[in-house]
Amino acid sequence: MAVSATHPVLSPDPGEPSSGGIFHSDPFYTPTTTRVPSCVKIASFSVGGQDELICLPQVFDLFLKHLVGGLHTVYTKLKRLDICPVVCTVEQVRVLRGLGAIQPGVNRCKLISRRDFEALYNDCTDARLVQLRKKHFVNVMQPCVT
Repeated sequence: MAVSATHPVLSPDPGEPSSGGIFHSDPFYTPTTTRVPSCVKIASFSVGGQDELICLPQVFDLFLKHLVGGLHTVYTKLKRLDICPVVCTVEQVRVLRGLGAIQPGVNRCKLISRRDFEALYNDCTDARLVQLRKKHFVNVMQPCVT
């Protein structure tokens, strides 16, 4: 699916109106703005009248890398959740690189919608909670050695 290169959208100032969910923004319009609870700027592209597409490597680096083993795990989760990321065009990669959303040497990138990212984030946090509960349960069940 080819996505036209539109101007990237960054997070607004902290005083602007917001709605619920992981991302807060005004109702969808072009250009739109994105703000996360921690006031981190996220590069995104507004596509047609559809949805805002955000940079997957950037949100991985900011929100997911401490929850999962690596980017490969994220792609596995995306496949299981039936989420298909959109491949960036060359122009979009240049813009993302210029904004610092991706590393200077990167020449490919994928974008996902905010709704898909919220599903991915919820899946990662739920899996992490289950993992921590199992670890805590095992530690509690082991006898004390004195």
